[in-house]
Amino acid sequence: MPDSPYLQRKEKTKRSEIKDYVHNKYDLENISVGVIGSHSALEIMDGAKDENLKTVCICQKGRELPYIKFSRLSDEVIILDKFSDILFKENQEKLLNLNTIMISHRSFSVYLGYDNIENNFNVPIFGNRWLLKAEERNLPKNQYYLLEKAGIAHPKIYSNPEEIEGPSLVKIQEAKRKLERAFFIVTSFDDYKKKSQDRIDKGIIDKETLENNSVIEQYLIGTYFNFNFFYSPLDDETEFLGIERRLQTNIHDYTTSIPARNQLEMDIELQNIEVGHTPASIRESLLDNVFKMGEKFVESTKKEYPPGIIGPFSLQSVVNLDLDMIVYDVSLRVPGNPILATTSPYTKYKYGETFGVGRRIAMEIKKSLQNSDNLVKIVT
Repeated sequence: MPDSPYLQRKEKTKRSEIKDYVHNKYDLENISVGVIGSHSALEIMDGAKDENLKTVCICQKGRELPYIKFSRLSDEVIILDKFSDILFKENQEKLLNLNTIMISHRSFSVYLGYDNIENNFNVPIFGNRWLLKAEERNLPKNQYYLLEKAGIAHPKIYSNPEEIEGPSLVKIQEAKRKLERAFFIVTSFDDYKKKSQDRIDKGIIDKETLENNSVIEQYLIGTYFNFNFFYSPLDDETEFLGIERRLQTNIHDYTTSIPARNQLEMDIELQNIEVGHTPASIRESLLDNVFKMGEKFVESTKKEYPPGIIGPFSLQSVVNLDLDMIVYDVSLRVPGNPILATTSPYTKYKYGETFGVGRRIAMEIKKSLQNSDNLVKIVT
């Protein structure tokens, strides 16, 4: 579905405003990397400090302690009653006066909202602010659409729960904590009805979200890898940064420490809430497919959401018995994987040293500061 001419005009206007402000007002010798104090803020700021860039962290009152304790990382901490208060004019002006380039991560999208990010947030953002919303599966040009345009396989999607055939994953957010996932596995329509109602009764999910903003995917059997990439507009190159896997409660230690016989005797609701990360690598003969997958996805975003992806993205995938790579989720911003900074061999192969997403962003920003024409290539 094409965007309306009105939306296209709004996007062009915002892009022009940001470009003009960066050209005319930003002091390229005093740039600050800005981040909402949540999700992956620490890895973003750590990478910025590795490249000797200033940082500013926007915290919500009551959640500022890690960013104060790790004092090396934050040159300035702004504490607000709510994260969304950053939208107030005086707070945006403070960020602009600090020559801030804002970095987007999942909390940034959730707490500010896509409409505010696209239309009401006037601080330059590293990346493509209009692409962020494509993560949401209820939009026409969503992540599945981008994968299909790229020719990348994704799980079968059931448009109606009555179509469920075999193990399937219901993807839905929690009712109270919208940042958290309340995913659950079902095996049939009857199983779907039973488990959905049970979760609604317990307040884990709500009926409206289930009916209007959830997705039912074929459950994939295989080995899970989160492939992390970075597209550089300055070099016109898609880089493979590395792999990590997620630790999730209450699944990982439940399924690995309790024998299957005992699991069958226990009535416990399992949820895919991510609480940590572990490193991984992939057999060398599969790397060719990894690189090609990342490059095809970048080209898809260029055509569908110009100027396309800028900076980091993640293709969360399953490798099956046939060694096919099937992408079940896409992150179109900083994925949140601090473990890469010390464990990825792939950045060492390219750069001679190991580092993570935060530093790769800082390297791109630092390279762009040679002139404002380069800077506007990486911000929107």
